[in-house]
Amino acid sequence: MSCRCLTRVYPNGLADVNHFHAAGGMSFLIRELLGAGLLHEDVKTVWGTGLAGYTVEPKIDDAGAIQWQEGAKTSLDEKVLAPFSKPFQATGGLKVLEGNLGRSVIKVSAVKADRHVIEAPAKVFHTQDALLAAFKAGELTEDFIAVIRFQGPRANGMPELHKLTPTLAVLQDRGLKVALVTDGRMSGASGKVPAAIHVTPEAAAGGAIGKVRDGDRVRLDAVAGTLEVLVDAATFAARELAVADLAGNEFGLGRELFTMFRANAAPAELGAGVF
Repeated sequence: MSCRCLTRVYPNGLADVNHFHAAGGMSFLIRELLGAGLLHEDVKTVWGTGLAGYTVEPKIDDAGAIQWQEGAKTSLDEKVLAPFSKPFQATGGLKVLEGNLGRSVIKVSAVKADRHVIEAPAKVFHTQDALLAAFKAGELTEDFIAVIRFQGPRANGMPELHKLTPTLAVLQDRGLKVALVTDGRMSGASGKVPAAIHVTPEAAAGGAIGKVRDGDRVRLDAVAGTLEVLVDAATFAARELAVADLAGNEFGLGRELFTMFRANAAPAELGAGVF
């Protein structure tokens, strides 16, 4: 089954959701995916139909009434929304990375091809604020891969690490080779910086990301689909896992209510659920 990138919407491009809708929007996209056999039509949706019911869109007629009409059958702007036969890229927007650091996911659609492979020394932090402090102190002046751990579902509920992208993007624009490896979560705003996120197992569950030390060479290879720390296997296996004081995640603002959920959360790649 094929996997292709058919949209160029921020941060994968300059267009916003309004441009996407004007180019044909979801009705065109669903029509293309159905036509390519990439969606199951025989499902029951909240609209009461199969997915073909989403290839129409509402229009207002001269009397002011809503009329449902067939959506665009061709893209109205191929710089924003591509047909299945002419994708922006043939590999899709996401890729799974695997290696001695575990499994993670990376969004490659917004990352330039010359940044799909980054190999550099690790700089390890236990919070995103610690990285920001190092940046403000002028300590990040050479190529590095930021390893942000103890951010998974069992550690602190896996919050959005939204503060990292602007800082890492600034360093990348300065000419540094930078990337992010984390057991935490980022939204689609991870943008143009290579980011291996949702690393599983997480540090708080004994994952190998807890053995990375400052200066270890780490290789993030979105072409080969690998995520490796380049340390002798026996040396790496013998290392003790790092520990972090997570007490601040346990109390205040209702955090006490979620102690059970954090303690029993499944790995990120399984949805971080408890049931």
